[in-house]
Amino acid sequence: MKTKFKTLAILFCMIGFMSCNANEKKETKQIALLETETHHPNKQSIKVALLLDTSNSMDGLIDQAKAQLWDIVNELSYAKCGDEQPNLNIALYEYGNDNLNGEEGFIRQVIAFSDDLDEISKQLFSLTTNGGNEYCGQAIQTSLNQLKWGDNQDDLKLIFIAGNEPFSQGKISYQDAAKQAHKNGVSINTIFCGDYNQGISSYWKDGADLAHGDYMAINHNHTTTYVATPYDDKILKLNQKLNSTYVAYGNNGRKKMALQAEQDDNAQGYSDENAVSRTVSKSSHLYKNSSWDLVDAEKEKDFKYDSLKKEELPAELKDKNAKEIKAYIATKRKEREVIQTEIQNLNEKRRLFIKTQQKEGSNDLENAMIKAIKTQAKEKKYTW
Repeated sequence: MKTKFKTLAILFCMIGFMSCNANEKKETKQIALLETETHHPNKQSIKVALLLDTSNSMDGLIDQAKAQLWDIVNELSYAKCGDEQPNLNIALYEYGNDNLNGEEGFIRQVIAFSDDLDEISKQLFSLTTNGGNEYCGQAIQTSLNQLKWGDNQDDLKLIFIAGNEPFSQGKISYQDAAKQAHKNGVSINTIFCGDYNQGISSYWKDGADLAHGDYMAINHNHTTTYVATPYDDKILKLNQKLNSTYVAYGNNGRKKMALQAEQDDNAQGYSDENAVSRTVSKSSHLYKNSSWDLVDAEKEKDFKYDSLKKEELPAELKDKNAKEIKAYIATKRKEREVIQTEIQNLNEKRRLFIKTQQKEGSNDLENAMIKAIKTQAKEKKYTW
């Protein structure tokens, strides 16, 4: 079942956007330079929790989630709320795998809400399949209880759960879980991997209806057709230049830079086209690394050059004073902005080329997920 259907629209689904209905801006909290997750409290978020069935029958689902992550992220990067672009936060769970703790319902939080796209990619690539006892109601309830959904009613809060066993299995009623989700302002979107009517008869549609989400059925045997474009090689070359603009800080920075390269390799391992999609994501506002990159960190309100420790600086900055470091970062920032703009311009041409080559209405996860997200985001006044 190693098929390539676009599963991670889910993941994407798993993503935080900001609502146009917010009337007040919260006070900006202090940014810790080495924090794992970057916080932007002045924006509302779309928070997406992706719950993936990792039983034996779901090899294709997991494979496609890995392959399509960046396409989904790119589509979400175009979302706007007025003149602003919302934040994106994704959480990932696996369920239905016999390697997991049975006392906890064979459910595991892989990563809590995060805007660290490299870390999300890493954790997604770590998933393997085995066994299967799939308890959808308990998986939903676990994500509702464990994740920090927040109490901002203007946030767009979404759960996407994908699988192919009856939705009613397990000791936790999916109806009770749906009621809890509705009470907390969280929509449940269900993705049945199989026949549409079979998904209805096994309660996947009912689960979505109870929590004001969308029900979708996808052909998990559908193979994704990649469209090569005349702009791919140029974008991939620009990725190397883009990487050279990152200025890692401290041990965490070195590790994160290595992770960045690792996820470049993972994307390339699927296809050149997937690597291109990742590069486009890296040129967007959703790819944020202020926790370890000085170019991004400098933009944060509470960043101070005087707080930098010499021993944690990269070799090229150890002997420079604050003024010289500032000038160096400014140069790298300018280089990055030029490269990102060039990538975005090439991608616009790439999107138009792909649009002329692809057939519309394909029964895959990307189309199903993007449609669901846009429909629910519209209620929060988001536009594309």
